[in-house]
Parts: sequence; C-alpha cells; structure tokens
Amino acid sequence: MFFPSWLPSAVVMMIVQAEERNMYDQYWLINHLKESHGVMTIRKTLAQVEAEGLVLPDGTLVVDGRPVAVVYFRAGYAPTDYPSEVEWSARLLIEQSSAIKCPSISYHLVGTKKIQQELAKPSVLERFLDNEEDIAKLRKCFAGLWSLDNEEIVKSAIEKPDLFVLKPQREGGGNNLYGHDLRETLIRLKNEQGEALAAYILMQRIFPRASLTQLVQGGVCFEELSISELGIFGSYLRNKDKVVINNQCGYLMRTKVSSSNEGGVAAGFAVLDSILLTDE
Repeated sequence: MFFPSWLPSAVVMMIVQAEERNMYDQYWLINHLKESHGVMTIRKTLAQVEAEGLVLPDGTLVVDGRPVAVVYFRAGYAPTDYPSEVEWSARLLIEQSSAIKCPSISYHLVGTKKIQQELAKPSVLERFLDNEEDIAKLRKCFAGLWSLDNEEIVKSAIEKPDLFVLKPQREGGGNNLYGHDLRETLIRLKNEQGEALAAYILMQRIFPRASLTQLVQGGVCFEELSISELGIFGSYLRNKDKVVINNQCGYLMRTKVSSSNEGGVAAGFAVLDSILLTDE
C-alpha cells in the first residue's frame, strides 16, 4: 500500500460498538500493539467511519485524517450494529478500500451457519479438497445440517425438538432455539413461509459426555457436571486470489455447565478453560 508523503503513519482501526462492553481486552490489545510493535490503533464506530472516512483514488482508506492499514472488526456482526443506512455505507466504504479487513465481508459471510450447511451437502467438499482421506475425516466431524426447505426434516424437528437445534445466521451466544421454543418457531415459520425460512438452519443436536468440574462463582467453589468446546484459532491472509498466510495459531477452550443450552463467554454462559492432555 502506498501512502502520500503528506499523510501521517498508517494505523490499525478497531471497529467498536457505541456502548462497548468488551473494552478491557480491546485496550490490552491496543497497548500491546503500541508497546511491542510501535503500531497506533484508533477505535471508531461504523457511524464515525461514515462521518470521518474517505477512500483516496489509490484505494487508501483515510479516517479522521489517518491512513488505515488494517480494519479490525470488534463490532458489525449483529443486525443491531446496522441501525441505519449510515452503518451500511461505512461497511461499503471499508470494503471498497485497499485496507486489510479482519474479516473482509466474504470471510465474514463464510462463517455463517448457512455456509456450514452448504458445505455438509454431498460433493461440495470436493470442490475445495482433493485428498479423499482428508474429505472423509472432515465429513466424520460434521453434524447433520439442513435448510428449512427440507420438509421431512422440519417435520421430524417439530415432532422431536430435543434432537435438534434451530440456528439463525448470528454470532455469539443467546440466539439458538431448543425444545419447545424450537417447535413453536418452526410452526410459525412454516405458516409464514417466504424469506423468513432462509434466516435459520436446523442442526442435529450434539450430546457430548459431561464430566464433574470444580467451578468458582462469587468466591464459592462447587462441583457441577460440565461440557467443554474446543475451538482452533487460524491466521489467514490473502491478496486477491493469492493466499499469503494460512496457519493454525492456538486454541480456545470454553466450559459450561451441562444444563446450559448456550455457550458464549461474553454472553455469560461459559468460562475460558485450558486443556490437560493425559495418556488415557
């Protein structure tokens, strides 16, 4: 990226919510980038980007007079982050620039439940992988995933709602539907028809093995049956069709009580945990 000599040094721009609840880890990252790498970070809402931002003819994104090298989205994942056309205009401005987006709109959409459901269809993985053994390993990890135009599966879910999860195209905890709520929502969606059906997918419910865990809440230690979920972090960077980086770079372990349907840490349903490997 080329910056005109009259512009100051490029910065990282963190997209945040107007009333941000997760500012503490954000400021830790901002301080780390400054102290360890000499990189300045600015925090802006999408509305501020729309008011203060512009894209130069060479593609450079400038916000509040500063060229932006990287846009890091800590907001923009929920419908409530786009209350007006102002926020959508800001997202379009960012996407039209040459700044690195974390994530870009295409990578953002790849993370939706609908894409997971499409990848689970027969012959789709073969478009992206050549090794049959790798494809078989991936498919072995897939739970059942269906769109709501599958009338037979929808009928089964209404009859046996405890065997399914109804998932919207949302990030974070607190959005999935189970049991009675799942059945009632499916009945309503069937009656309404139209585009509302495309807002959800059905997933086979997973019943992992629970284990007795020592938990602390409010300064009190107690034992509770819990289940854990392991997520693998990846770093991915591309320049158009050229992949520059595609590596595994860590993990996140979340643990929750087995009676909880949800699993978000920030949403208050789970806690961060660590892995202990044994020979068993």
